[in-house]
Amino acid sequence: MKLVFKNVDKDGEGSVSLVPENTEDMWHAYNLIAEGDFVSCSTIRKVQMESATGSSNNYRVRTTLTICVEGIDFDTQACVLRLKGRNVEENKYVKMGAYHTLDVEQNRKFTITKVKWDSISLERVDTACDPTQNADVAAVVMQEGIAHICLITSNMTIVRAKIDQVIPRKRKGNVSQHEKGLTRFYDNIMQGILRHINFDIVKCIILASPGFVKDQFMDYMIQQAIKSDNKIVLENKSKFLLVHSSSGFKHSLKEILAEPTVMSRISDTKASSEVKTLETFYTILQIDPSRAFYGKKHIEKANESQAIETLLISDKLFRCQDVNIRKEYVELVESVRDSGGDVKIFSSLHVSGEQLDQLTGIAAILRFPMPELEDESDGESDSDEDN
Repeated sequence: MKLVFKNVDKDGEGSVSLVPENTEDMWHAYNLIAEGDFVSCSTIRKVQMESATGSSNNYRVRTTLTICVEGIDFDTQACVLRLKGRNVEENKYVKMGAYHTLDVEQNRKFTITKVKWDSISLERVDTACDPTQNADVAAVVMQEGIAHICLITSNMTIVRAKIDQVIPRKRKGNVSQHEKGLTRFYDNIMQGILRHINFDIVKCIILASPGFVKDQFMDYMIQQAIKSDNKIVLENKSKFLLVHSSSGFKHSLKEILAEPTVMSRISDTKASSEVKTLETFYTILQIDPSRAFYGKKHIEKANESQAIETLLISDKLFRCQDVNIRKEYVELVESVRDSGGDVKIFSSLHVSGEQLDQLTGIAAILRFPMPELEDESDGESDSDEDN
């Protein structure tokens, strides 16, 4: 993300102009824009002009509009962010108060004006504009007949390609058909890797599968690369890491990222940090449950005693429409940091973030046991989360 302009006063009021440069930046933009914000950017408007003779002509013009955001729609697959709202600034093509939909696009500047920029939003601007944040890990999870090619960025797990193919079963007299099917399947995966993975940025490509599918595919890919003199594959051979997984589906990424060999290779990426923290939380929950809690009420009470060592919180909670509830979560994060605690903001587009969302979206590892929290009704806390 490119920062063009930033003017936020000490009370938190102000504007920030940004240019999203990739799909990751679109996810940041989605998390930054809230209902009630003012967003201005270039857009296409259909205009109808009537001539002196009474005939009318329709044509499209590019103009800059500022709307007060009333609806936000983000398509994670196409990475398109659409904002719906009313026009709030004079414009010769659009009346004041008229509805319009703005598309926030890659490589096109947009400006967000907020009445109050909180610490979470400002932190996200800083993170988004950090040039070191890139999709430096890719994963191909596969089993016979199905494969998913994924890019793992610091905030998203993006499925770039799904390969679903029927492979004839291995029977007597049908061996050649099975072999041909497998060859076609492996070739499709190889083409998908070359099409969707940028070897200049990606530093680790995980090949994962049950059984020997990953090994057979790796052998096939190297043989094909030698035959066709594919320098890209041959020069990046050391980046491929073979790991066992339980299936060829996206949810297997959680167990893959938790593998010690994988973690040592991608230890500096946010994705593996999230998985590691969540694993630690589950371990403590099993062996020392008075030091691990989830649910808003329990976490707030633990925070009152300055007991939180690590707070796990989903970015989904900061996108709630109720400004007061968002404010509560922001204050909680600031309070934990002030008392020396570590805060991990999980992306709801990561497998680990999806899992945290199932635990109400908020959890904590405590510095010391608080058995008195265990005695309180969990049901009361969970019902509050649902409301």
